[in-house]
Amino acid sequence: MKSYDYLVVGAGFFGAVIAERLANELGQRVLVIDKRDHIGGNCYSVVDKKTGIEFHKYGTHIFHTSDRKVWDYINGFTEFNGYRHQVLTTYRNKTYQLPINLETINAFYDINLKPYEAEKFLKAEIAKSKIKNPKNLEEKAISLVGRRLYEAFIKEYTIKQWKRDPKKIPAGIIARLPVRYNYNESYYRDIWQGIPLRGYSRIFERMLNPENINVELNTDYFQIKDLIKVKKKVIYSGPVDRFFDYTFGKLEWRTVSFQKEIINVKDFQGTSVMNYSELKVPYTRIHEPKHLHEERNYAGNKSLILREFSCEDHGEDPYYPIPDKRNKNTYKCYKNLMKKEKKVIWGGRLADYEYYNMDQVISNALSVFEKIQRNQL
Repeated sequence: MKSYDYLVVGAGFFGAVIAERLANELGQRVLVIDKRDHIGGNCYSVVDKKTGIEFHKYGTHIFHTSDRKVWDYINGFTEFNGYRHQVLTTYRNKTYQLPINLETINAFYDINLKPYEAEKFLKAEIAKSKIKNPKNLEEKAISLVGRRLYEAFIKEYTIKQWKRDPKKIPAGIIARLPVRYNYNESYYRDIWQGIPLRGYSRIFERMLNPENINVELNTDYFQIKDLIKVKKKVIYSGPVDRFFDYTFGKLEWRTVSFQKEIINVKDFQGTSVMNYSELKVPYTRIHEPKHLHEERNYAGNKSLILREFSCEDHGEDPYYPIPDKRNKNTYKCYKNLMKKEKKVIWGGRLADYEYYNMDQVISNALSVFEKIQRNQL
């Protein structure tokens, strides 16, 4: 029976960060396993052999943070380019800015307002619906941006994304919709932002490089757990319902699939991500990854695109938790079982049933490591 100090289940950011810290800071012997055939979790990047364009296999991932501790840590493994993320959406064959800003408002309503005029105008639009206590996502969105903008940019996109009537989705899923009354086009407001110069996969290769870290891929924890002797703790970042053999039923997730295509033009859409807000377009977004690395100057008159489709997850690639009442109650039941597992440390979006940004996962992982270091876990 093989023996390790720690067994880390999952080679995404949560598992990789903790494994790296345990190995380099505490000299622990760590086994990292993942059921996929690659490290990096959903942040995995790979180079397309036909075009030479690097793309994110599980959808465009933009690193952004205002957390100095996270920024300093991740820069120990990569440099970042100067990419600044912008999101556009196509509605009725016309392109608009997202989040909704002054350009969006003026273009959509075919007006030309100043910022203070646009704010007053939108408040009047919102007031038309007379919604004071939103009871669902639809009412919440209308109370924030008005009915016309909601129906153009949010309603049908939400139906595609969640396969649910917005009236049946809890209002809390959108606590707020950002609206800017200026021409600021940047999607994120974080201080630091960019794409790793050598791609995401290189980060994980460097994190998991120490000699006292072993990595085994195509490995299911539940098939090998009795074959590994763990002296200290299991660090588990997989699905929590699977860990407990679905005792309280399955937690529901949405996932995405991608249709990859090589286009015989140098530039297909002029941006890395284009949303499509109408139901008549079956995909939610088109990704064109060459725009993530302008510094590379990809040669040739070809471009790679990935059409993204939202679909129900059947346990293969969970992306987005569905935080309705049923799932929240189910997770609470699992949470009670998690507290009883003294030899297991939990973390990551699958174990926490939360959708995290990358910097949040890294921050959580660093906090967990510090607790281990202080013998608090």
